[in-house]
Parts: sequence; structure tokens; C-alpha cells
Amino acid sequence: MRNYLKYLKGDPVIWIITIFMMAFSLVTVYSFVPILVKIEGGSPFQYLSKHLVYVIIGFISMYMIHRTDSKYISQLVKFSYYLAIGILLFTMFFGVEVNGAGRWIRLPLVQLTFQSSDFAKLALILYLSKLLVRKKEKLNDWKEGIVPLMIPVVVICALILKDNFSTSAMLFMLSMTMLFIGRVPLTKLAVMAAGGITLVALTVSIHLAVPQLNLLPRYETWVNRVDNRMEDDISNVENAQVNNAKLAIHIGSFFGLGVGDGKLKSYTPEAYADFYYSSFVEEFGSVSAVLLVLLYLILLFRIIRIALKTDDLFQSYVCLGIGIHLLTQASINMLVCTGIFPVTGQNMPFMAMGGSALIMACVSIGVIQSFSYQLQKQSKEEQGAFAN
Repeated sequence: MRNYLKYLKGDPVIWIITIFMMAFSLVTVYSFVPILVKIEGGSPFQYLSKHLVYVIIGFISMYMIHRTDSKYISQLVKFSYYLAIGILLFTMFFGVEVNGAGRWIRLPLVQLTFQSSDFAKLALILYLSKLLVRKKEKLNDWKEGIVPLMIPVVVICALILKDNFSTSAMLFMLSMTMLFIGRVPLTKLAVMAAGGITLVALTVSIHLAVPQLNLLPRYETWVNRVDNRMEDDISNVENAQVNNAKLAIHIGSFFGLGVGDGKLKSYTPEAYADFYYSSFVEEFGSVSAVLLVLLYLILLFRIIRIALKTDDLFQSYVCLGIGIHLLTQASINMLVCTGIFPVTGQNMPFMAMGGSALIMACVSIGVIQSFSYQLQKQSKEEQGAFAN
């Protein structure tokens, strides 16, 4: 293992956890796709091959970015943000509809799809981190400090909101958390949060008053999901999915039914993505599920460790933003599968089937490992200077 890790710079624990999860995802995706085969045809091996392509692309991206000097990452932040806006606008008008939502871009030639919001999330984390450093002395001033911070958050979240409310809401809350970490005064945070809620309420009101505009094409879906969660009507299709997920967790018990032996995964749509956690518990048991949660917590701890070690405030904010985002995404998947949250489209980072989400999670880890690698080089230089 050490012979291979010498080529991978940065935090070795993060490398081990990330690579292990990605490798293990090949087993679970192959096991959890019977429902996809039933609905769309093909074979489990076909979907495994597609997922393997994404795993390889993700690993190559992670490796290349982690060997990139962190100063170049900082210089590309603004470009990434405007590129994200461009991609989101392109998706709004020319996106491909998948599962009733037009949030995807089909890549030419390779015929693979990419969810534009996955790139936008990382771009916003990077850009907001840069702005927090630039505006750190002006956080008590609305015009010079707060408004410039809020504009990119509102723009990205608004562009995502149309087809993906859960991602937009999660990204808004993540942005508020980053602003809190960046020492934005609580009173201003409260006003910004109230302003964000008001904007959403106003958009919903316009959608209901003038339905011809079709501002929120998935509004009925969002309302139905919340209503279904509150009513718990077992005859409803989405509640049946959640009930199947909860039953799968119950059947899995402590040690699970074994790889490939799960039954309810064949009746739960998105068992390989949105309901990944329930399929995992059914086949591997709650003991393995606890270990999975522990891996995510260790990953977050190691990322926070890098954030606290670096002297660069931008790098600290980026690490914390990425770490919180990855853990939040995993937590939402678990909460949906256990019936605590309404059904959303958040899958398990590094584990679930999903190309753009997997690739951007790998890119995020590559950014963190680039920062960690820089810390290692600085430490060696300091040791060399001390020895001389």
C-alpha cells in the first residue's frame, strides 16, 4: 500500500477512504441496479461498465487536481463561478430531461449525462470562500461586504431552484453556514436568511398567480412530496418507495442478507442512488452501515484537520465548505431512506451510481489534497531550513 501511496500526495487517510468507497461502489452498483434493468432494459454489467467509466474519470480528475499548485486553483475561482452560471443557463434552455427534471446536459460523442448543479455547487463554495477572504474587514457593511457575498449565492441558488429545490435549499443553507464560519454577524445572517425565504415565497406566489409562466415546473412534485411525508398514505407511490426503504433497513438487521441477496432493491426506484442507504443496509446490515457513517465522519475530521492546519484563510473556508457539503449530502440520503426527510435527489458521495456527482466529489477531494500537499511541502521546507 505504501508503494502506491507514495504517488498520492496529501492526506493518506483521505486517499484510503475515498479509493475504498469508490472501489466498493462497483460492487454495490452492480448489486443494486436490478430495478434499473427492469425499467430501462440492458444488463447489470452494462450499468457497471458505465459506472466504472465515471470512477476512472473521477480518479484521474482527483489525481491531476491534487498535483496542481493550489495558487492556480485560487486563480481559477472567478472563472469557475461564471462558467457555472453559463452551464446552468444552458441547462435551463437546452437541458435533457431525466426523471421529469431538466437538469442534465448530454455530453456529445460519449453519450454520458452531466448534472450542471454538481459543478455549480463546488464553484460557489470556491467563489464564496474567495469573497469571504476579500471582504473580511467589511462584514459589518451591507453595501461593501454583505451584498457582494449574497449576490453569487442568490444567483446560483435561483438558477438551480427551477428544477432542483432540494439542492438549491441545501446549497443556500451551506452558504449560510460558510458565512457564519466566516464571522458574518448573526443579525445580518438572520436578515439574509429571511430575505432568501421571502424570495422563494415570492417566486412561488408568482408561479401560482401566473401559471402560464411555468417558473417552477416541478412545484407540484415538491408539494406532493411534503404532503406524502405528512400523510404517510401507503397507497401513494412515493410513500411506497419510502416504506420499501424502511422495510429494507428492517430486514437487513445487524448483518444483512448478503451481497446480491437483497429483495426490496428490485422494487425501490433509485435503489442505486437516492435510496442507496436502504439497499446498503438490506445487504450489508446495520453494523456495516455504522462503519459507513464512521468513514464519512473520519473523512470530515481529516478535512477539518487540513482546514485548521493551513495558514491560508481561503483554503480553510474551501475545506470546511467541501467537508460539510459531503457529510450533509450523505446525511440527507440516510434521512430520506429512514423516512425522516421527504424524498429528495441527494445520493451517497463516492458510493452511489451517478456520474457527475461522483466526478465532482472527486474533484472536491482533489482540491483538498492539493492544499494538503502544499502543507507537506511547506513543512519539509521549514524542516530543511531549520536543519541548515
